Amino acid sequence: MSGLAISTSGLVHIYRSQGHDVAALSGIGISVRPGELVGLLGPSGAGKSTLLQLCGGLLTPSAGRLQIGEHNVATMTEAELDRMRAGDVGIVLQGAARNLVPYLTPEDNVRYAQGAAPRDRTLPSPAEVLELVGLSNQARTPLGSLTPGQIQLCAVAVGIATFPGLLLADEPTSQLDHHARDEVLAAISTINATTGMTVLLITHDPEVAAVLPRTITIRDGRIASEGRAGEEFAVVATDGSLPLPPHVAELLPPGTLVRVTTADNGDVRLTPVEQEGQA
Repeated sequence: MSGLAISTSGLVHIYRSQGHDVAALSGIGISVRPGELVGLLGPSGAGKSTLLQLCGGLLTPSAGRLQIGEHNVATMTEAELDRMRAGDVGIVLQGAARNLVPYLTPEDNVRYAQGAAPRDRTLPSPAEVLELVGLSNQARTPLGSLTPGQIQLCAVAVGIATFPGLLLADEPTSQLDHHARDEVLAAISTINATTGMTVLLITHDPEVAAVLPRTITIRDGRIASEGRAGEEFAVVATDGSLPLPPHVAELLPPGTLVRVTTADNGDVRLTPVEQEGQA
């Protein structure tokens, strides 16, 4: 199995609220390579869940391009989106119980999730899926007897039931204690490393973000910055604009003039310029 790439350009999503159009995303452009594990960060209302749901075909882009592997999501019909989710894209919604049938065991939940997969697709056994998330010993345990961490692991198992090329997870470690959080994160990392599945997950937890190989921060519907190996970078948008990382933006009030200079070695320097009338 190989992971699916994610590519967006000028991605916009507008929704209607109280008689007004609201832009949840305003020209998002990202590129995720097959097999990457990427975290989506940002404050509530920034557009993270909107981006995740667009990637899963749960929402329709208002404008722009959205490519998931070979799927051009922006032009797909509902039937085509259903087939994509049934085989190629797994989704773990926020709140583990939303992903599970409460009266089924973990094994039966995985088997049920596999029921909509295309018939020509080779599926892993439920035992193989549960082993990957560390729930082999709880395969036939009623959900009501599982710990919160085990229930979240079961939700992840349902999300990867068909071994899709892309796993989308919305806050999979929220509302868990540190031990359970770390178990869920370890399971997702194992899935990514073992299968090559691309993983895009939302987190508000700075400790989770710190151990992810790559993060993308969204603010006000735009890419604000990216993190690689614990270091934060500004990202040049397709229109040439350069949103500054929050800790830098706090130092430069709106309207600040910035001089851009380049050195012979190609380095670029941004220098605030004192304007007339300023102290």
